[in-house]
Amino acid sequence: MIGFKKTPIKLVLSIFFLSLLSILLIYIDTISNNPLPVEEITISENLNDELSLINTKQIHQVKKGDSLSVIFEDKKVPLNLAYKIFDFDRNNLLSSIIPGDVMEFNYIGSDLYSIEIIKDDINSIVINIKEDISIQKIKKETHIITSYSFGTVNNSFYKSAINVGIPDSIIMDFAYIFGWDIDFIFDVRNGDKFSVIYEAEYSEGEKISSGDIVLAEFINKDKKYLAQRFFDKEQGKQYFNENGENVKKAFLRAPLDFAYISSHFNPNRMHPILHKIKAHNGVDYAAKRNTPIMASGDGVISFLGRQSGYGRTIEIKHGGNIKTLYAHLEKFENKLKVGNKIKQGDIIGYVGDSGQATGPHLHFEFWQGDVRTDPVKVKLPSANPVDSSQKDEFKNLLNSNLKKLIYYNSKKYE
Repeated sequence: MIGFKKTPIKLVLSIFFLSLLSILLIYIDTISNNPLPVEEITISENLNDELSLINTKQIHQVKKGDSLSVIFEDKKVPLNLAYKIFDFDRNNLLSSIIPGDVMEFNYIGSDLYSIEIIKDDINSIVINIKEDISIQKIKKETHIITSYSFGTVNNSFYKSAINVGIPDSIIMDFAYIFGWDIDFIFDVRNGDKFSVIYEAEYSEGEKISSGDIVLAEFINKDKKYLAQRFFDKEQGKQYFNENGENVKKAFLRAPLDFAYISSHFNPNRMHPILHKIKAHNGVDYAAKRNTPIMASGDGVISFLGRQSGYGRTIEIKHGGNIKTLYAHLEKFENKLKVGNKIKQGDIIGYVGDSGQATGPHLHFEFWQGDVRTDPVKVKLPSANPVDSSQKDEFKNLLNSNLKKLIYYNSKKYE
């Protein structure tokens, strides 16, 4: 009889557990390599259309002659809802709506849930339409950022200023501020230098407006002109030079935006129509027909009508025994009459060629007493200087801004 050797128990157990572990590892690997079942979702073909109805908006820009009731009817605001809105507006906020305002009608599905009336970049009125109606006046928070720019004139002041990043509105303000002393059409030369500190208004990270000029400097033909913004307690916001004198003059040297001077002040001019020597006691500003004409200074209308040779003419009496005359007008501004008080810059008429004229232009005269003087060369009186009680305040502000200007000018060369 053949005998068998007995197998040790420990060996048998080891083989068993190794086999079990192998089976377990194979199972885990199989599970990990098989993806989990995915639930299949069917998307409706109309889902996109349904989503688009969740939040929609209709825009209406208010036009002259519009009324809220007509706008509401056009936008299919239910009549009972319109009545509720009008009844709730106890502070009459909706009466401030004017042409140019933008109205946004916001819908969820077909249900109107709010109306926003945008007045400008900052101000709006919001009508919330839920279970209860509310009307709120909203004003966005704003903050001021101060900027600095400088440059040198190369062919054109306007283009040179644009090239260094100065906003268009600041350029226009700059030319207006110094326009009392400098003619930006005829006086500006290549190499003239300009510097300006100005403000810009921002809201929610977006620029709202270019704001004001704080300090401006212009060097024209080596002569320095400076203008500092200051809030005078009598005159309000004004611009003054380093001596506290108002850069604004009591009179506009040119009372319109003109193309060129077609005829200068000349006591020995040959008249273009009469063909004989006849004194030209004013300045002719060539401009497009119907260009607005402004009052050169504060005063009272002393004549409005036709004069021989001058056609439609306006005369204004000012203080200091000064009179200005405006001739060859196409028409007068509506409702003007003799005795009306006029402020500097008010529109009084429009360029034409009435009377003896070869084409549209303004004939402008500047009288001192009984003597007609050259409007281009006469020394114009200035407006009021800084109030005497505020001189120290003005000086401190000017010195502070001049230090900033010197600092900025030094940094530009680094």
